[in-house]
Amino acid sequence: MITSTPINPSDLRLVITGGARGIGGAVARELAGLGARVLITDVLPAEGTALADSLGSGVRYADLDVTDPAAWQRVLDEAQTFLGGVNALFNNAGVVLWGSTTGTELADFRRTIDINLYGVFLGMHTTAPLIKAAGGGVIVNVSSTAGLQGYAGITAYVASKWAVRGMTKAAALDLAADNIRVMSLHPGPIRTPMTAGLGDETAAAQPIGRFGEVDEVARMVRFMMLEATYSTGSEFIVDGGAVTGQVLPLPES
Repeated sequence: MITSTPINPSDLRLVITGGARGIGGAVARELAGLGARVLITDVLPAEGTALADSLGSGVRYADLDVTDPAAWQRVLDEAQTFLGGVNALFNNAGVVLWGSTTGTELADFRRTIDINLYGVFLGMHTTAPLIKAAGGGVIVNVSSTAGLQGYAGITAYVASKWAVRGMTKAAALDLAADNIRVMSLHPGPIRTPMTAGLGDETAAAQPIGRFGEVDEVARMVRFMMLEATYSTGSEFIVDGGAVTGQVLPLPES
């Protein structure tokens, strides 16, 4: 049964995938700043190491290809030693490859699924036993507003993020007996390297008509990990109202 005791930030032993920059980097800064011990993982060693070094002795960087089971095992062995156990996972690594249903190459579709879905599965599959051994904890899987609705031109990404949303719910049921909460995070248009090519018009028509900032997402993740003790299998949306609908101009009277 899942306990309802909030996690003390200084007791958090957190592994972050895709943590060298963007949302993952912001989450590392947010939670390390509260006293959590953090292992940042990514495939960007220069950026990841620089971030870890800037956050103090309780943070370290390790290379991780999230599609490689052997790499996961190496990283988690290091996490056990460096962190002194693992009780939290931020499953954040992901890619977006542009392409419509007929315009997406099979290799690009498979790569997107491998990283965005298989990588998230491997994260839970390999890390959940360590979280159970630590007495329980929390897993946050990054989906997207593309896991709540469709978007043209990114078929593979949409497919992967809907799958992450559903897999999160299954995992929440599977892992409840191990005192592990599992939730999905659904960012909308957030200002990150992934969205660098999008113009301001992308966000202008939604209720909060701007791009979100990574620190705003990090604060949501802080709440999910530390305080949302009655939530599992739940979807947490930080999107400026994007999935609510668009603000359209009223006709002139």
